[in-house]
Amino acid sequence: MATATAQVSYLEAKKGILSWLFSVDHKRIGLLYLYSLITFFLVGVTLGLLMRYELLNPGKDLVEAKTYNQIFTLHGVIMIFLFIIPSIPAVFGNFFLPIMLGTDDVSFPRLNLLSWWVYIIGAVMALSTLVFGDGPADTGWTFYAPYSVKTGTNVSMSVLAAFILGFSSILTGLNFIVTIHRLRAPGMTFTKMPLFAWALYATSWIQLLATPIIGITLLMIVAERTLGVGLFDPSIGGDPILYQHLFWIYSHPAVYIMALPAFGIISELLPTFSRRTIFGYKAIAYSSLAIAFVGYFIWGHHMFTSGMSGTARFIFSMLTFLVAIPTAIKVFNWVATLYKGSIHVEPPLLYALAFIFQFMIGGFTGLILGALATDIHLHDTYFVVGHFHYVMFGGTGFAFFGALHYWYPKIWGRMYNKAVANIAFVIFFIGFNTLYFPMFISGLMGMPRRYYDYLPEFHVPNIVSTVGSWILAIGLLIMLGNLIVARFRGRKVTERDPWGGITLEWQTPTPPPVQNFDSLPELPLNGPYDYENKPQIKD
Repeated sequence: MATATAQVSYLEAKKGILSWLFSVDHKRIGLLYLYSLITFFLVGVTLGLLMRYELLNPGKDLVEAKTYNQIFTLHGVIMIFLFIIPSIPAVFGNFFLPIMLGTDDVSFPRLNLLSWWVYIIGAVMALSTLVFGDGPADTGWTFYAPYSVKTGTNVSMSVLAAFILGFSSILTGLNFIVTIHRLRAPGMTFTKMPLFAWALYATSWIQLLATPIIGITLLMIVAERTLGVGLFDPSIGGDPILYQHLFWIYSHPAVYIMALPAFGIISELLPTFSRRTIFGYKAIAYSSLAIAFVGYFIWGHHMFTSGMSGTARFIFSMLTFLVAIPTAIKVFNWVATLYKGSIHVEPPLLYALAFIFQFMIGGFTGLILGALATDIHLHDTYFVVGHFHYVMFGGTGFAFFGALHYWYPKIWGRMYNKAVANIAFVIFFIGFNTLYFPMFISGLMGMPRRYYDYLPEFHVPNIVSTVGSWILAIGLLIMLGNLIVARFRGRKVTERDPWGGITLEWQTPTPPPVQNFDSLPELPLNGPYDYENKPQIKD
């Protein structure tokens, strides 16, 4: 009886909405995150489209200046705190980390469920600013003081929402660290662990150690607004530069909370679709830890124009270039993995290749911003917006959708229409680059970011960007429509390893049973990507 129960698919084990909302199965919690994240992502996309439409022409096209400020603030809060930070760890980490480690769940299943509920509470608080109080915050997602302590909009609710969301991130990170240390399959040493698990391990330490700093900082904003204690407001003795330091001490490492899991995804996709052992396994694994460590010390490059000593500027600039080294190590090893591989061009690989291309652009433009002289010229221009979106959306966003296409048949036991997926990818890729690349040009021309209006000389790049946003939205709708249709009408997948992968999730039945495995998983002889000694998988 126990064996029969264990082999029932996690999708069919229990029925009813409550069996999902209060499930402690890591796979169901991963899907709860997925459905929530996609919903909030679409809200963020809608707000982004409104912003781009407003910027189609100089002057007013759609909304007033204050409303525009509120729209880009809410767009940033949703995309940063509700989508990109939790995205890959919460969805694919929850679903696949225990399976890739060869265990049946995370260390603390109930804490895992609590993490999702905390996330939902924070999300509801963030979106409630649309209908309660004096409207959403108009400060930008950075909540810079002293404006954030003086504006009459609903800043307090927004920062409290971000504070609550931080707890969800901390709980997830804690759970993953303990799971990786305690629940790996017998024989799976750290150096035989999949690179996605390595990426989540490095990410979890940042979540655990850095997130409390932003939590305290955001509470200080609320205290300043309600009690006027003089922390950040210079008119009552506060220091706005102190706020920027505290904010970026968290928010720069947070960039790696967003990026490191994406690196892990790419490190899984490339070996599978090139059918060969990943090049430089240990270099990729250890570079994740190096990025997480060095990432703590480079927050000052966001503040070169805020007022700091020449020595501090030099040190922060040098450290910024230092973090590029482990990142470049990863890119080199990914490209070397593809070299002379048996390339199978499938939709997930297209997203992985787009990730490398776009992340390289984001990375190189980041070095331009890390250099003192060029940063002074480009600070707070649209060049920064272009750089940030190439790293976060062109990088992590594309990795997220690549992972969704990669693990889709394993999660739902269905296969999407690959031809439609390829078409959607092409439109999505063209739309992304049409939308964001002109921002580098308008930034170099001197167009400041977050401005409601602009001079006529910036008109052409803004027209191109807005048209790009429409193309991107079309690609996104085709992609999501294809995946939704496949959930109900897609070809049924029963084979365990439809892509020819090698990590342990491909040894489980499709979709996985409640207890994840129906037999003891078998580790490859010489590490997780040893294709020469790949275990035989029986469907």
